[in-house]
Amino acid sequence: MHVQLIRNATLRVEYAGKTFLIDPFLGEKGAYPPFPNSARQDANPLADLPIAIDDILTGVDAVILTHLHLDHYDEVAKQVLPKAIPLFVQNEDDLTVIEGDGFTNVTVLSDTTAFEGINLTKTAGEHGRGPILEMAGLVCGVVFTHPTEQTLYVAGDTVWYDEVAKTIQAHQPAVIVVNAGDNQFVEGGSLVMNEEDVRHVHEAAPAATIIAVHMEAVNHWKLSRPDLRAYAASHGFADQLIVPEDGETISR
Repeated sequence: MHVQLIRNATLRVEYAGKTFLIDPFLGEKGAYPPFPNSARQDANPLADLPIAIDDILTGVDAVILTHLHLDHYDEVAKQVLPKAIPLFVQNEDDLTVIEGDGFTNVTVLSDTTAFEGINLTKTAGEHGRGPILEMAGLVCGVVFTHPTEQTLYVAGDTVWYDEVAKTIQAHQPAVIVVNAGDNQFVEGGSLVMNEEDVRHVHEAAPAATIIAVHMEAVNHWKLSRPDLRAYAASHGFADQLIVPEDGETISR
């Protein structure tokens, strides 16, 4: 497989001969207002796209939206994605929104969703802890399996909790992509994984390669790439962790 970080949580995943675009956030640097109630108030996204949109879209066979927050599905994505492309969403509510945006080939993910011989299993996630969950809303992740590939788990916008542990135990993924910017508002705590959450993932899957994304791209990030790398080194799992730069591809 080839997992390319575009920016934030946007990934191009080449798996079993098919190319998936996950959580397309394609606006120009500074195109959107900052998320409110955050420590920094810079316009989003904070970084340029590392490659042109045409190159991001070339060869894409299907799109996966783990949820519909702006930094996972924005106005530019809505405009540039082909309206007939196979597009997978987490539930019927998201399907209704996406069909309202003009897309005509939308499927709700399940435990046994198949695409071109690849099994896509929807996984649970919690976009924070405690009261902020109601505001953050529902999210999902996806496990990819195919006889010719190692298992890939894209966890999505979730913190570490028991369902993530259960997913790892059930599927034994060789590669795990975690959203690890410890994004926070002024109140409410972590919305995605912090460094301790990433360590828990490693402890649950010590042989897996962990790829940490969703970092330094939107204004409410808290955990930087250098700080996560340093934490992994000091806690003995740097060899299992990759913290890619925008545009970087990891092959396994």
